[in-house]
Amino acid sequence: MNLEVTNEKDAAVFDQLVSGVREYNAEIMGPEASEPLSAIARDEYGKLIGGVSGRTIYKHYMIEVVWVDRRARASGLGRKLMELAEAEARKRGCVAAQVDTLSFQGPLFYKQLGFEVIGKISGIPEGHDRLFLLKRYTME
Repeated sequence: MNLEVTNEKDAAVFDQLVSGVREYNAEIMGPEASEPLSAIARDEYGKLIGGVSGRTIYKHYMIEVVWVDRRARASGLGRKLMELAEAEARKRGCVAAQVDTLSFQGPLFYKQLGFEVIGKISGIPEGHDRLFLLKRYTME
């Protein structure tokens, strides 16, 4: 056995690790493909001004990043993008969405969208908290 630490990004190693996790998960929960899901906005010049990006898997929308350009904040764009992405997640059969954020980033934004804090790590980064949020979808 050879153990090593690396400071290089290695897509092949990462993909192999993810494949191993998915293989194990499939043994327990059945096979499932991770599908990308993003909703983005561009200005009249084609420049990206905001977006929500993540993936759906095992009936969950795993939100990895939400960003709106400073000039478009407080305009409702973030809400529109989240609603668009979540509508697609529901079409895919998702029963919940999850996201993590820092206490200075967007906890109020997510709360207004119906997310609830289900976990918190205090003081990481120093002086702030890392929050884990979940939104369960009601089946209509």
